[in-house]
Amino acid sequence: QVQLAESGGGSVQAGGSLRLSCVASYRPHCMAWFRQAPQAPRREREGVASINSDGSTTYAESVKGRFTVSKDNAKNTLYLQMNNLKPEDTAMYYCATLRSMDCSGTFLRPYYNAADAWGQGTLVTVSS
Repeated sequence: QVQLAESGGGSVQAGGSLRLSCVASYRPHCMAWFRQAPQAPRREREGVASINSDGSTTYAESVKGRFTVSKDNAKNTLYLQMNNLKPEDTAMYYCATLRSMDCSGTFLRPYYNAADAWGQGTLVTVSS
């Protein structure tokens, strides 16, 4: 099973930026970012963005225009550039590997729980 390790979380003020990274032990076909708000149960972990092996991306409506997902294939690393952060973006952010069939939208469904692997998470806190 792939090993995933996130980094880059921290505390910022509203309007600020952060870049998250996720190093994978090998290159999956599809990788994605999820987030789980403080005190929220795991089943409410929500999809944020994905990127497929061909570079195609999919975003949740709440982050479109503010977040950008990208990858560096040579480094097996996934990124999430987060700009214009809002207090409601405060959450633990997880990277995950998905089945290719889930990459273009299925992962955004409520209570989606079919990821092949999860990282340990990195905390993002946005203050107003």
